[in-house]
Amino acid sequence: MYQTTIKKSVELVGIGLHKGSPVNLKLEPLEADSGIVFYRKDVDVAIPLIPENVVDTKMATVIGKDGYVISTIEHMLSAIYAYGIDNLKIIVDADEVPVMDGSSASFCMLLDEAGLVKQDKAKKVMIIKKDIVVQDGDKYVKLSPAPDLKYDFTIKFPHPVIKTQEYVLEFTKESYKKEIARARTFGFLHEVQYLRSKGLALGGSLENAIVLDDKKILNPEGLRYPDEFVRHKILDAIGDMSLIGMNFIGNYEALAGSHDLNHRLTLQLLKDPQNYEVVELVGEKTKELEKAYA
Repeated sequence: MYQTTIKKSVELVGIGLHKGSPVNLKLEPLEADSGIVFYRKDVDVAIPLIPENVVDTKMATVIGKDGYVISTIEHMLSAIYAYGIDNLKIIVDADEVPVMDGSSASFCMLLDEAGLVKQDKAKKVMIIKKDIVVQDGDKYVKLSPAPDLKYDFTIKFPHPVIKTQEYVLEFTKESYKKEIARARTFGFLHEVQYLRSKGLALGGSLENAIVLDDKKILNPEGLRYPDEFVRHKILDAIGDMSLIGMNFIGNYEALAGSHDLNHRLTLQLLKDPQNYEVVELVGEKTKELEKAYA
């Protein structure tokens, strides 16, 4: 199985969630072994996608370098990771990735437009060798060895619409597109009002998020999935785990996981080389994985 990049450059324009201003996004192919690299065109700064460059995880995953940041990267990374793309340049002209409709569906469509191309180097994947757990009270995120890739996520909210939800994604590119990609980010009306008072979430609207008051959903069209909330948490987790730098094989499990816990999990994983093994996918053993990204 070979590394992949996109066949051609593609671009779109969307609104930034926090500034509420238009952001131009362009994806360009990169040669093998380059990894995923962000580039802020407006300030001429490249930011490689590595855990050490994560500078904030409170409301989104934010990477930065030399004082310059790019926020809300996880939805787009979720799609890139789900497509098994190894090498890509992501160019923006602002400090955030456009939020689009609050899911990763628009980024999937952009990648479908770009197409994928195999490169001349073997694809590398990380095999999880040991259980790794990061906890914060009752909340936790966990990686464990397994022969395939599975995301098992549980959320608990004291809200009549959400309550307790669990979803298990047996990962393939197609299951991701069908079961996860359209799940939107969500927030509560009192949080949105507070954030706007601080000059944040200025681009947030019912067009790009599920918004709830104390009792109900405010979006007139309702939900895209009955359990859209937990599915979006899986979408986020897939994007956050892309910070390890390659696709992995193992199980991810979470109870009330967050961007912060996911970031700490990637750091914990990479801290000890005995936690994992990086292998090049060559020969017969790649066939099952190739099906996952077909």
